[in-house]
Amino acid sequence: MALTGRTALLAALGSLPVGILAPSWTGILAVNAPLTLAILYDYARAAPVRMLQFTRTGDTSVRLDEPAEVHLAVTNPSPRRLRAQLRDAWPPSAWPPDTEQTASRHTVTIPAGERRRLTTALRPTRRGDRQAERITIRSYGPLGLAARQGHHRVPWTVRVLPPFASRKHLPSRLARLRELDGRTSVLTRGEGTEFDSLREYVPGDDTRSIDWRATARLNAVAVRTWRPERDRHILIVLDTGRTSAGRVGDVPRLDAAMDAALLLAALASRAGDRVDLLAYDRRTRALVQGRSAGEILPALVNALAPLESELVETDARGLSAAALKYAPRRSLVVLLTSLEAASIGEGLLPVLPQLTQRHKVLVASVADPYIEKMTNSRGTADAVYEAAAATQAQEQRRRTADQLTRHGVTVVDSTPAELAPALADAYLALKAAGRL
Repeated sequence: MALTGRTALLAALGSLPVGILAPSWTGILAVNAPLTLAILYDYARAAPVRMLQFTRTGDTSVRLDEPAEVHLAVTNPSPRRLRAQLRDAWPPSAWPPDTEQTASRHTVTIPAGERRRLTTALRPTRRGDRQAERITIRSYGPLGLAARQGHHRVPWTVRVLPPFASRKHLPSRLARLRELDGRTSVLTRGEGTEFDSLREYVPGDDTRSIDWRATARLNAVAVRTWRPERDRHILIVLDTGRTSAGRVGDVPRLDAAMDAALLLAALASRAGDRVDLLAYDRRTRALVQGRSAGEILPALVNALAPLESELVETDARGLSAAALKYAPRRSLVVLLTSLEAASIGEGLLPVLPQLTQRHKVLVASVADPYIEKMTNSRGTADAVYEAAAATQAQEQRRRTADQLTRHGVTVVDSTPAELAPALADAYLALKAAGRL
C-alpha cells in the first residue's frame, strides 16, 4: 500500500482541532478512525495491478541521437476503473540528461475492460542495445488516499546504430569515382588500370591510349578506354583494444573509426569491390563476411552498433593471423588503429611484413585536434610547456607514420571530423593508381 499526499494533508488538518479542543486519545481516535476506514475503502476500490496486461510495439532500431518511439498498450481486465501513474523504465542512456523524469512517466485512466496506448519517447545517447526495464504502476482508489503498487516486465530492445555522420561526404566521393570510371562528360579518358573498350579518337584524347592494331584494322584512329579495378577485396580491421577507448573531444576513437569504416564500405561497394569487416583486440569481436553490395552497409551498421572498446592490449600477432585468415587472397587491408609509438613499435611493426607481403595495407588513425591547438600556446610558462609536449607528441606520430611508410604502408592520420573523407580519398587514390 502507498499513501498519497492527500492522506497526509487530511491527517494534518484533523490534528489541529484535536490539539486545540480535545487533546486526548479520544480526540485522536475520533479523527484517525474515519481516516483509516477511508484509506482501507480507497485501497479496496483501487484497480488491481497484477491483473493488468501489457503489449509493446514500436521502433526496434534508431540512429544515435535520433528519436525513437515505443508504444505500450495497457489492458485493464478488472471490473474497476484504473486510475494510475505508470513509470516505463529504461537505462539512463535512453534519454538526454535530466529528461528521464518527464519522458518515462505517464498518467492514465482506463475504464473496466478497456485498453489504452501510451507512447514513451526515447532519444538514446549511446550506441548499443537498450533494453526496457520493469514497468511500475501505482493504482489509486476513487478517493485518492491510497494506492496499490506493483511492477511488470515487458521485454523490448531498441538497437542504437552508429550515426554515420560522414554519409554527407558520399556524393562527392561517388562523383570522383564516376570520373575514375570514365562515365563523366569529359574529353579525357577516365583513370583506371583495367581495359574497358575501344572508341574512335576525339581531339583531346591522350595519344598514349591509341591502339595502333585496332586503328590499322578499322581504318580509323581507335583509343582504349579504361576503368578502375573492380571486384577487389577490402578487409576493414577495427582495433577494439585499449587505445580505441580514448576520447578525442566528445567522441571515442572507436566511434570515429566506425564512421570512417562505414563511409569506406559504402564507397567501395558502389565501386564494385567486396567489403568485409573484422573487429579484433585479443579475440574476434565482430565479423561481417560475404555480403552483397546492397547488404553490406546494413550488415555493418548492425554489427558495429553493440561493439565497445575493451581495456586490454591488442594482440598484434592474433590480429595479423585473423586478417590473413579472412583475406586469403591479395586484398586491401584497412587497419583502423592508433599511431601510438609503443603499440605500433612493439605490436604491429614486427608482424607487418606478414601482411605487406601478401596484401596492400592502409593504416588509418584518429588524431587529436587539441594537440595542434596546444602547439600554438604561448604567453605563460604552462602554455610553453604544453606547446613543447604537443610538439613532441606530433613528432612521435610523424616518426611512427614514417616507419610504416617505409614498410610500404599507406598512412592516413586525421582528426575525427576529417578521418572518414581522408580515408575515402586514400582509397580512391589507390584505385586510380591501380595499387589494389
